Amino acid sequence: MPLSEDDVREILRLIDESDVEELRIETDDLSLHVVRGGPVESAAPTEEPAAAGDVLTIEAPMIGTFYRAEAPGAQPFVEVGARVEPTTVVCLIEVMKMMNSVPAGVAGTIVEVCAENAELVEYGTALFQVRPE
Repeated sequence: MPLSEDDVREILRLIDESDVEELRIETDDLSLHVVRGGPVESAAPTEEPAAAGDVLTIEAPMIGTFYRAEAPGAQPFVEVGARVEPTTVVCLIEVMKMMNSVPAGVAGTIVEVCAENAELVEYGTALFQVRPE
């Protein structure tokens, strides 16, 4: 039985309220690794299959809630057609009430937004497609 979004939120809430420093849960359908307090590694773009040409994917570096902007009603960090550098913040992922900036990790142009705003994403979920320069 796969975990629902509510199940994942409850797990994160329980971790937030505990003294656990690190937790790893692995099932056939899910791999969850939570580490409290350390710095977040940037999302490393991965190459798409050969049919996609030279488009790279910016993936979620962690499980959490994906946000395209700093606040509700604010302009998204990036739109399709935006030029990004490796350090350009492209989105936020909220984990345990902490907002984590996600840098592009590559220089290029955003060609597709793959995730919906306020959607729960898992580690490795495609967030953006980028044509590198």
